[in-house]
Amino acid sequence: MDYIDALILGLVQGLTEYLPVSSSGHLELGQRLLGVHGDDSLTFDIVVHVATVLSTLVVLRKEVIWIFEGLFTKLKPAGTPPVDDPLSRFSDSQKYALKIIVSMIPIGFVGLLMKDWVEAAFNGVHVVPVCLMVTAILLTLSFYIRPREKKDITLRDAFIIGCAQALAVLPGLSRSGSTIATGLLLGVKKADLAQFSFLMVIPPILGEALLEGIKLMGSPEVVDWGVLGVGFLAAFVSGCLACKVMIALVKKCQLIWFAIYCAIVSIIAFSLL
Repeated sequence: MDYIDALILGLVQGLTEYLPVSSSGHLELGQRLLGVHGDDSLTFDIVVHVATVLSTLVVLRKEVIWIFEGLFTKLKPAGTPPVDDPLSRFSDSQKYALKIIVSMIPIGFVGLLMKDWVEAAFNGVHVVPVCLMVTAILLTLSFYIRPREKKDITLRDAFIIGCAQALAVLPGLSRSGSTIATGLLLGVKKADLAQFSFLMVIPPILGEALLEGIKLMGSPEVVDWGVLGVGFLAAFVSGCLACKVMIALVKKCQLIWFAIYCAIVSIIAFSLL
């Protein structure tokens, strides 16, 4: 992989991370089309994903600060109404943080027990087009099946949405598409889902990046830090520029159009691969 390849793939990651079209699937297809798919592609994928996570932290910094402030504030006094609510002593930010933590449980399970299987899935030629078609079907279902909307995301909703995120570790199965579509099928508002979907991915990706960084430091393999740096900067800058626009687009745009796009890309990928 040279600098031009890294620049192109970094831009692909930054521009597709915030849309329900699978940035990992587009990266996988891009690497295969550019002829740079290899043993170091997973490291590159993690680096550019970290870049877009950092761009999310920049764009959604107020929300992130609000959550962190809640983690370090005292609980409300015992007996705070409604007394039958086990979370009545929690502030709004503490409740939100708890939902983020609950949503991380499934992907933590997958990361600890199924990491080798997931990495092997990235080497399958037809995994991406199949998963892109699954994404298209899931988005279509969420468009036509619209249950009554809830006022807020519950802990149960957070766990189920977290299960969707865990399944979306497969390349081509859109993480934001899976989580947003699952939330819509549960009756959660799309406006709430967009922000929750982008915030819930921050801890798992940063955790994976930390583990990958430790592995790289102890590895005898030569790492091209220049290529990784170009990909990181491209993904970060394009992510910062695209994040606000894409979040607004996901909130307002009908997901059926993304379903059609994923289906078309899936068919093209099948024919090319």
